[in-house]
Amino acid sequence: MVERIHVLAKLLIDGDLKISIAESCTGGALASTLTSVSGASSYFDRGYVAYSNEAKVDMLKVNPQTINSKGAVSEEVALEMAKGVVSESGSDVAVAITGIAGPTGGTKEKPIGTVCFGFSIKNRLSTSTQSFQGSREEIVNQSVGFALNHLISSI
Repeated sequence: MVERIHVLAKLLIDGDLKISIAESCTGGALASTLTSVSGASSYFDRGYVAYSNEAKVDMLKVNPQTINSKGAVSEEVALEMAKGVVSESGSDVAVAITGIAGPTGGTKEKPIGTVCFGFSIKNRLSTSTQSFQGSREEIVNQSVGFALNHLISSI
């Protein structure tokens, strides 16, 4: 993972880009990973841990109707979280993660390991839903890895 952080850091620095993060199920793990290397202040702006729906609405301006109609774990909410990060921070790159890391909380429609991502990369928006397996820690780590890989391939 350290190698991927360095690759992403170089892409961000070379592009003169700032990144900000909004995390729910990963609880700050992506932000922690991105700031684990020296020099992170040259590309990392801020991170939000918006675990509750209220935090998503208050901090990131997610529409409560989106949460009510699509669920907190949805691409629609992840995208609104990413847009909120850009709006609040002005960053060039934003990642939002919302999901069910377990070991409880899953449903038939959205089982444990369902993680939704929203990305805003230089105003290009995209989403993804992934199904990860394993313990809570493994799901969080897979989520961080997926986000890193997506950013590296998209910047």
